[in-house]
Amino acid sequence: MPLIGDDAPSFTAVTTQGIIKFPDDYKGKWVILFSHPADFTPVCTTEFMTFASMQEEFRSMNTELIGLSIDSVFSHIAWLKRIEEKIEYKGMKNLEIKFPVIEDLKMDVAKKYGMVQPKASTTQAVRAVFIIDPEAKIRTILYYPQSTGRNMQEIKRIVVALQKNAAEKVATPANWQPGEDVIIPPPSSMEAVKERMGKEEEGKRCLDWFMCLKKDTQK
Repeated sequence: MPLIGDDAPSFTAVTTQGIIKFPDDYKGKWVILFSHPADFTPVCTTEFMTFASMQEEFRSMNTELIGLSIDSVFSHIAWLKRIEEKIEYKGMKNLEIKFPVIEDLKMDVAKKYGMVQPKASTTQAVRAVFIIDPEAKIRTILYYPQSTGRNMQEIKRIVVALQKNAAEKVATPANWQPGEDVIIPPPSSMEAVKERMGKEEEGKRCLDWFMCLKKDTQK
């Protein structure tokens, strides 16, 4: 199983949007690669509808979605069509799911990413999420049990925080939301500590030498 900071395993796969080659087809983009246990299951249906309703939000953040389950592409297509034509949930309906969903009958991709966990199931993937940066490095890994649906707003929040870290070299505190104060990395020498504590900057506030925050300039 790959870890945070590792290169995301490469693969070529048949999907509902044709063949994709990862990471080649996604150069310069952030990617949310997520697995689900099976097609035509209720929790997965609510997740796919929610992701589909947010796809343009993610694209505006230079982020693409890729789904996966250990089902055939024909099963995927039938399920996605049923969602579009029949299912209404929390005001969402007639949703066309445009992001690719990987056919992984041989579990090739699922095994590369540690999505099959035998104590949960030997034939279905758990609810895994891998957030991958434009250099194809794994930046976040999330695992959920089969019974618990994911929080897509939290996944989006993580992407925003990761992108802010990449662009501004800042960290985000507990329960951070876009627009709130961010954390300036702590100084790594005594001289830097003295400089930080002796210098006032607009929008910066220090609770102690190791903990300084500043206003989020990009809201």
